[in-house]
Amino acid sequence: MDFRTLRTFHAIAELGSLSKAADLLRIGQPALSRQMKLLEHELKAELFVRNGRGMVLTSAGQLLLERSLSLVRQIEQVRDDMQSLDRMPSGSVVLGVVPTVSAVLSARVARRAVAELPNVALRIVESYGGHLVEWLHRGRVDLAIIYGPAVDLHLDVETLGRDELVAVGPKGSGLAERAPVDLAWLIGQRLALPSHSHGLRRLVEKAASRKKLAIDVVVEADSFRVLTNIVEEGIGYTILPPSAIHAELQQDRLEIAAFAAPGIAREVVLASATAKPASIASAAVAGLVRAEIAALVREGRWRLATEFEAPPR
Repeated sequence: MDFRTLRTFHAIAELGSLSKAADLLRIGQPALSRQMKLLEHELKAELFVRNGRGMVLTSAGQLLLERSLSLVRQIEQVRDDMQSLDRMPSGSVVLGVVPTVSAVLSARVARRAVAELPNVALRIVESYGGHLVEWLHRGRVDLAIIYGPAVDLHLDVETLGRDELVAVGPKGSGLAERAPVDLAWLIGQRLALPSHSHGLRRLVEKAASRKKLAIDVVVEADSFRVLTNIVEEGIGYTILPPSAIHAELQQDRLEIAAFAAPGIAREVVLASATAKPASIASAAVAGLVRAEIAALVREGRWRLATEFEAPPR
């Protein structure tokens, strides 16, 4: 069981196909098949179930994938860092981003990475904060932009700022004229919010509980795009960061209003796993993230307070 064999195993597991893995690694299928048979013989366990749909991991294969993923990534990182010394950063970087931040940031970071880091293979994955934290710990993601509080995360974290949330309503609702709105008034309206597992829902419920208010949600949707569509249709109001709906506001399709003080805000965090040092390529991508966030703030597309007091817990 060496690095080459584990890398082959990971490629087959990720692609679910011997032929696709052979194309990716530029190795003949018979050689890959032979490697996997030797690995299964050494481990005395069947790693894949071979069927008409391709290669499906067994429970033993899933265990090997989870236990070896971080190891393979670290070895690849050593190789990439050695090649990056005194040269352009090179290697692969997986950046995880929560959806509301991804909507405003991901394309900009990708465009800049293509222009400034041509030897870095950047992969951007979009998911909710809980998944991204788990993937950081498992080594599936190198960097992640998630929501804090940072003190609750057992990761290497850097606070990027505080994202103010606003009430969002349909065009013609008169919401903008009410600004700033009281949370009690908004909760009295029909609300569309994410489900209880979503960080934004927990944040809103915490703010409501401090005022001893009960939330009545008429529609739940974990996609902020679905939430904005629901609001546009006049079904209800929601709560989002204005940066996530910049295009809709520019097109005059929605109305927003800030909350009366103290408002509702989320801490935006750039996180990486504590188990391994950041690669040169990862550090370069992190630099692009910081630069693009600063540019968005200067352009007025993201109301991100970079100096702030911690919100009430």
